[in-house]
Amino acid sequence: MTEHAAKLTAQVLIVEDEPEHAELMADALKKPGHVCTIVNSVPAAMEELKGGGFDVIITDLRMPNSAGVSGIAPDGADAGLKVLQEARKLQPSAETIMVTAHGDVPTARAAFKHGAFDFIEKPLDLEVFRSLVNRAAETALLRHESGPLGNLVAADGFEGIVAGSEPMRRILRAVKAVAPSPLSVLITGESGTGKELIAQAIHRLSPRAKARFVAINCASEAESLLEDQLFGHVKGAFTGAEKDREGVFEYASGGTLFLDEIGDMPLKMQAKLLRVLETGEVVRLGSNDTRKSDVRVVSATNKDLQQMVKDGSFREDLFFRINGAQVALPPLRDRREDIPRIVHHALARFAEKMLSGKPVPAVTDAAMMRLTSYNWPGNVRQLMNVVQNALVNAVADADSAVTIDARHIPADVRAADETDDAASSGGSSGASLAGTSLEQIEKRAIRETLRLTGGNREHAAQLLGIGERTLYRKLKEYGLR
Repeated sequence: MTEHAAKLTAQVLIVEDEPEHAELMADALKKPGHVCTIVNSVPAAMEELKGGGFDVIITDLRMPNSAGVSGIAPDGADAGLKVLQEARKLQPSAETIMVTAHGDVPTARAAFKHGAFDFIEKPLDLEVFRSLVNRAAETALLRHESGPLGNLVAADGFEGIVAGSEPMRRILRAVKAVAPSPLSVLITGESGTGKELIAQAIHRLSPRAKARFVAINCASEAESLLEDQLFGHVKGAFTGAEKDREGVFEYASGGTLFLDEIGDMPLKMQAKLLRVLETGEVVRLGSNDTRKSDVRVVSATNKDLQQMVKDGSFREDLFFRINGAQVALPPLRDRREDIPRIVHHALARFAEKMLSGKPVPAVTDAAMMRLTSYNWPGNVRQLMNVVQNALVNAVADADSAVTIDARHIPADVRAADETDDAASSGGSSGASLAGTSLEQIEKRAIRETLRLTGGNREHAAQLLGIGERTLYRKLKEYGLR
């Protein structure tokens, strides 16, 4: 049984009007395990760019077969520049490589100045080409793990929140955009998706980063205790109040206050919270004096607040106040390509504590396929717990080197019926696929599964639930390599 290695594989789009040359490039990228999609015209490239999500885009500069397309010269000499322009809008996280003939080098250099990662001349030196694509892939993929936002996903908290998948890349772009603003933020998503980590990210990227980040769970306290936690009290306010105590609104002043599970806050408390948010003034229990509080509020919930507003269980005015901007976290089952990264990251963390400096355990293909095919109703929190449990089982089962196999995964995950899981968890976010053709959905699923398996067609077919011959036919049909 082979071991699942963490490969730096990328989703690559090849735009080349000469099919044989496109096949040559795709063949050169097989060894590193990159998953290639081939198209032969600019209009076809536009469709692929809309479907997302690519890490590297390779485009020929001159494509006569696309002459006459809007924005392209009559001879198709600048067709690649059109691809570059659209890629920057539709796939901003991707790196673009321009392929050019010798006489077009000045134009290619201009493309380089306008955002292309690099250019390469024909005829291709395949070793140089492969190395260039690998460097572009490393830049695109690791930017999300080693840059300012990447540092956040490695911080304490839900470290399984990674930016490898396109849904999470969009989330981190949204975080980066909203963090510097003074807007209140509402983070929505199922339990275990990592809402507090996103709140921490917003704080760390904001002008308030040097001040406190304070989190409070609105569902964990009785109403009277929650009011005391939020607003504080003065000496003698109630039995046992032996001295004045500030609440978190005062304690976090100048920083960020994270109100977790705000959908569980009682209606009376909602009214009091709204007043503080509107006036910036806090009144401690047992006092008539107001105290100023300057906090940025970030809230989170796993409930449908809009439906609760309709039901009368959540105040509409408070909803508008906390919903200055919204970040909706996808469930783990809608970003399965992140699961191997989360698994390896969790293993590195747990192995450091449990294995006393020994190497991080390997994970067999069978174990990784079991983990990626499960629907994870508890999301990242559940996956982290399962990985820790599997590591404990593997350590107990090993005489020397520790390897995690399918038998080490807890029985309820290992034996789960995925059809039942999907029904019980409400399915995936199909609304996000509205308007996407079935062909594009199928093509993306195959692409991402091939990437997950490092290009192994047998394993990819098993994960997709189809025969290997069917997969091979679809690879040819969709121009996938």
